Amino acid sequence: MNKVAYREAQDNQLKYLLSYVSDHSPYYQKVFRERGVDIETILNIEDLAVLPFTTKDDLAAANDDFLCVPKSRIADFVTTSGTLSDPVAFYLTDSDIERLATNEAASFQCAGGTEQDIYQLMTTIDRRFMAGLAYWMGARKMGAGMIRVGPGAPFLQWESIQRFSPTVIIAIPSFIPRLIDYAVANGIDFKSSTIRSIICIGEPIRNQDFTYNELGKRITSQWNVKLYSTYASTEMGAAFTECSEGKGGHLNPDLLVLEVVDEQDHAVAEGELGEVVITTLGVEGMPLIRYRTGDLCHVYYSPCACGRTSPRLGPVMGRKQQMIKFKGTTIFPPAIFDVLDMVKEIELYQVVVSKNEFGNDEITILLALHLNTAAFREMLHSLFKSKLRVTPLFEFITAEELTFRIFRQEKRKPEKLIYI
Repeated sequence: MNKVAYREAQDNQLKYLLSYVSDHSPYYQKVFRERGVDIETILNIEDLAVLPFTTKDDLAAANDDFLCVPKSRIADFVTTSGTLSDPVAFYLTDSDIERLATNEAASFQCAGGTEQDIYQLMTTIDRRFMAGLAYWMGARKMGAGMIRVGPGAPFLQWESIQRFSPTVIIAIPSFIPRLIDYAVANGIDFKSSTIRSIICIGEPIRNQDFTYNELGKRITSQWNVKLYSTYASTEMGAAFTECSEGKGGHLNPDLLVLEVVDEQDHAVAEGELGEVVITTLGVEGMPLIRYRTGDLCHVYYSPCACGRTSPRLGPVMGRKQQMIKFKGTTIFPPAIFDVLDMVKEIELYQVVVSKNEFGNDEITILLALHLNTAAFREMLHSLFKSKLRVTPLFEFITAEELTFRIFRQEKRKPEKLIYI
């Protein structure tokens, strides 16, 4: 679909969305009434700017008021991950679940997938996690196979790979070095496995210029696999997925309207950094209008070499709420992760952000006790000084305690970053 065609289609879908929430959403009915919004004057995507933003706080404070259907019609109940606040409920109808399947099938195809592939899912499909459900539904819709192994358990992962010969892994990328290390330690010839690509979720594997970051380089230097970045959230119920060009995740214009705005809430230009704002299309249960994700990405409007003409998003550089002011330097957590991922001796780590008695940010990095030597501490000190110009505190604890803190049973994702 060319740019003109998809924009016309989005304009029509936007008109339907505004009419739908005006009739069915208690939250947007109240907002439109209080703001004096006349939806008849909103004719196209450009007119979205007259509408107020929806924030995470709005969603948390009036959670069920966003629901547009009776709860008797809800087919699946999910929650957000709650990284920075309490999890928010999301309600999916049968139609919304089908939309998830449509999105994920298109995302798999964007990443080179076909019905001939077998996917191995290394994330949870339970615990009210939308993504795991979406991956399974997407593979099913595309006609591909799916092995639902779940997170962790390197032995079971390799046993499944050797038994079922999957071609694609879906995983949090920081788990892959552990998978490789387990294979090496146990004499598994991982380089001769059937795996040809990895769909990476939850963490960036690229720098701003689309080269692999330290984690991406760490994986590809050991394993000849193709990595595909994805960016998604429960709130959008859709994903931005890379194609084989590796130049940003593609917008699916049938499912989302994308805005990327600066600090003054103006649209940023080609290649510039801004906050990702989304409007969901085709959602029946809990549609969102101009939802501020808090995620900061570079946006690209020029056509991709793959032929797609919809906008692309670069890797998430950080979240507005996660910006750390440390010793006069502004740091986003991915920059800290990138330094730690450079050190092959570090298998696990957790970054702890706290406030000191003066209200200033402090950063403490928890590492495994066996690394606690003078030479290693000096190396880390020098590395952080050269890369970030500041050095955090380092605390060394047992590997068992570190594993327990990172892979908490009640959490759906590894906790590489916590705020206390």
